[in-house]
Amino acid sequence: MNEFEHAAVSLGDPRLDHGRAHVVPESTAIKPPYHVPRLLIVDQHSIVREGIKSILRCHTRVEIIAEAGDGFSALALCRLMEPDIIIMDLNLPALNGLELISLVRRRFARVRILVLSGEISEQQAAAAFDKGAHGYVLKQSSIDTVKEALLAIQRGRDYVDPYLSVDEIFALRQQAGLERREDSHNQLTARERQILKLIAEGGRNREIAERLHVSKKTVESHRTNLMQKLQAHNAAELSQWARRLGLIST
Repeated sequence: MNEFEHAAVSLGDPRLDHGRAHVVPESTAIKPPYHVPRLLIVDQHSIVREGIKSILRCHTRVEIIAEAGDGFSALALCRLMEPDIIIMDLNLPALNGLELISLVRRRFARVRILVLSGEISEQQAAAAFDKGAHGYVLKQSSIDTVKEALLAIQRGRDYVDPYLSVDEIFALRQQAGLERREDSHNQLTARERQILKLIAEGGRNREIAERLHVSKKTVESHRTNLMQKLQAHNAAELSQWARRLGLIST
């Protein structure tokens, strides 16, 4: 299954075994308090922000706590207001939407981000998800689509507007990841290439350190950097990169 589905993929909510579960009568059931999500709306056009607020207040249970017309103001409001969800356009002045998503995800990791865009573009959606967005909905879609997206990201799932191709977004993200790794290998230092070759030949950290007359800690640091640059998760994947770069024979 792809990373996304239009109806939002469940992360695995447990299902009740009705043969064994005790059903509490409705009148006595203890229900967890409903948390009304606190929303920050970010769009450079005031009239658009007013329209979004009006629609959401009429059709959803949300608390709109603030609005911003640019990325820097949105960051400041994230610090001050601590929103649960940001609904934002990507076309922003001063700090563009993709940069804003990246900064919010680094500084306010718990905040969920729903992109509300006028651009019908799988490529733009893929870029937004790569930066850390949780949903991508088109401005020309219905309020029901927006409601579905909000509910999905509240529940920890990603959401793609039904008008867009999930498969194409998935393929674009895979291709972008490969290109980033290809760019990263061009940035390897001579020492990193040397250590990558020794790792691929089966050398352990201590053995490599002794051979290069450096500390084991230095080798461990280089190994960590290599794994980050090449997005490798283990020695086997590092070895594959060593072969791809021609550091060892295939």
